[in-house]
Amino acid sequence: MSEHRYDVVVLGGGIGGYTAAIRAAQLGKTVAIVEREKLGGTCLHQGCIPSKALLRSAEVYATMQKSEEYGITAQSVELNFDRVLARKQRIVDQLHQGLQFLMKKNKITVHAGNGRIIGPSIFSPRSGAVSVEKEDGDIETLLSSNLIIATGSRPRSLPGLTIDGMHILTSEDALRMDELPKSIIIVGGGVIGVEWASMLRDFGVEVTIVELDKRLVALEDADISKELERLFKKRGINLVTGAKVLADSVKIEEGAVTLQADKQGEIIELKADKVLVSVGRMANVEGIGLENTDIKIDKGVIRVNAFMQTTESHIYAVGDVIGGLMLAHMAGHEGILAAEHIAGQTPHELQAHLVAKCTYTRPEIASVGWTEQQATEQGHKLKIGKFSFKAIGKALVYGDTDGFVKVIADSETNDILGVHMIGPSVTNSITEAALAQVLNATPWEVGQTIHPHPTLSEALGEAMLAVDGIAISG
Repeated sequence: MSEHRYDVVVLGGGIGGYTAAIRAAQLGKTVAIVEREKLGGTCLHQGCIPSKALLRSAEVYATMQKSEEYGITAQSVELNFDRVLARKQRIVDQLHQGLQFLMKKNKITVHAGNGRIIGPSIFSPRSGAVSVEKEDGDIETLLSSNLIIATGSRPRSLPGLTIDGMHILTSEDALRMDELPKSIIIVGGGVIGVEWASMLRDFGVEVTIVELDKRLVALEDADISKELERLFKKRGINLVTGAKVLADSVKIEEGAVTLQADKQGEIIELKADKVLVSVGRMANVEGIGLENTDIKIDKGVIRVNAFMQTTESHIYAVGDVIGGLMLAHMAGHEGILAAEHIAGQTPHELQAHLVAKCTYTRPEIASVGWTEQQATEQGHKLKIGKFSFKAIGKALVYGDTDGFVKVIADSETNDILGVHMIGPSVTNSITEAALAQVLNATPWEVGQTIHPHPTLSEALGEAMLAVDGIAISG
């Protein structure tokens, strides 16, 4: 058994944890990270990065199927899934190596093992000392003035859908598939579900989505959902919305899964090679020693204040473990906020509705601010501008004209309330809209910004002008 002392200990090495650690080190703190698997966490190894690598391969494959439209004859275009997986792993490995370099550069000590908060000691009178159980059974004790919990989340399941990693999968299991199924049922039409649906359909898999809500991506603006559903159906994706999977109906027979879904009294029977369960994620609050603290848990997540402090002021929590928008970039920002507060700075409070959301389907979805329904419910009188990518030259050049940009503004104050996009590369355009909201810009001000021609960003500029009926190309 050995003891080590630091200014800050971070429990969890995902994007929230390692970003917090780097920022704390930049501010002159001695820092350690406790990670039981690999630095980078779910985002790098089991989520954001590997899934986006697969989505890119799927997009290229889909584009090659219509190369004749670009005047290119491509013969014998075949999908080599082994090479797709190898490319994905190269990207992950490269980023993992870069992250390890950043730890050394910032003099952050990484302790590999299971971390658990233990009670006060003579060296640490406040709860927050961490015990690290290493793979060889050795125990290390880390003592610090401040602790940041960044233990992330794990996939949630549903009654009757027992995850076996072979026939009934989580998104993490799906990333480990070494060959594609011929057919799949995706239970859940949120962000992860529709990304997998888009990717697998482009790879040639028969895809069915079963969603409890009446529409896909229910947290997005209703117009975005409607457009995504239209385009998914056009691509041959079967949608069963407003339907609940019957728990006692799930059967695995002869290598296939059958289940039934209740759609307002209509029983729909479905069969596929595999089922992907994508119904959200659960915070990892168990097994980390929270019972040895006075930290409060609310609805399965750690309760924090605006500066990421728990109910024990020297212990902070960031990322998925605190719930809210479970987004990698939000976790990273929360980590920075926590580190700066620990260092005695006064960072700006995080405004969750001003954090951009991105969904990497084909076409992509991106949004920031309130939906039309949310803005109306808050009592705003609205004026709305919409602009289609069909009128954008660069979209025509790229052969990708589906989708639109929708801008919601307050008709009295002229403030931008929300921006919602579906179309080509919109995840690269949403930052401008997010900045506009942070700066409290008006649609006219953004519209007066000269957007280069031809670019896809012109759609945002025209949609801003369309709010006041002065779009040039509309």
